[in-house]
Amino acid sequence: MKQLPAIVDGRFKLFESHAILVYLASSFPGVADHWYPADVFKRSKIHSVLDWHHSNLRRGPTTIVRNTVLAPVLGRPLNPEAAAEGEKFLSASLSKIESVWLKGNGRFLLGGNQPSIADLSLVCDIMQLELLGETERNRLLGPYKEVQQWIENTRNATNPHFDEVHEILMKAKEKLQNPRLKGANNEGGESDMKRTLHSRI
Repeated sequence: MKQLPAIVDGRFKLFESHAILVYLASSFPGVADHWYPADVFKRSKIHSVLDWHHSNLRRGPTTIVRNTVLAPVLGRPLNPEAAAEGEKFLSASLSKIESVWLKGNGRFLLGGNQPSIADLSLVCDIMQLELLGETERNRLLGPYKEVQQWIENTRNATNPHFDEVHEILMKAKEKLQNPRLKGANNEGGESDMKRTLHSRI
C-alpha cells in the first residue's frame, strides 16, 4: 500500500496506526491489560474513541500544520482557508473530548486511571501542534485545560518513551522556528525534513 505507519512482524505486514496499536497490544506477552482491555465492553469503548478520532480530531492538527508551517517544506503554497477549516475541526474535537471522553474522575479517556491505546493515538495527533510554536499552540489549546492536563498525564505515564518517540518532532520544530536552521534546510536539508515529517504525520 506504500503507506506509513506500517510494521512487519515476521511474515505479517500491517498498516494503519489503529490496527497496529491493536495488534501490538494483543499479540505480545506482558502488555498490561489497561492498554487494550480483555473486557469486551471496555474494548468496545476504546474502539468507539478510535473510530471517532479518524473522522474528527485527525482532521484538525494535520490540516492546520500541513497548510501553515509545513506547506513550504512540503513544496505547497500556504492555504489559510484550509488551516481555518482545520481549526474548526480541532476546536469541535477538543470540546468533545472534554465533554464526553474525559468525563468522570479518571485521568485518561473513558474515565480510566491508566492510559489505553486510545490515549496514545489521540495525544500523539495533538502533539503535531508543537510544530506551530508556543504562541500559536497555546492559542489553540489554551481554552482546553482538561485536554492540556490529559496530555501531560499521558506523557508522565509513558515517559521516557513518550519523549523518545516525539524527539524527531521536536527537532523538526526547532528547525522550523530557528531562522539559521531554516536557512540550512533550504540549502539542502529540506528534503531530509520532508521525508522525516512525512513519516510522522
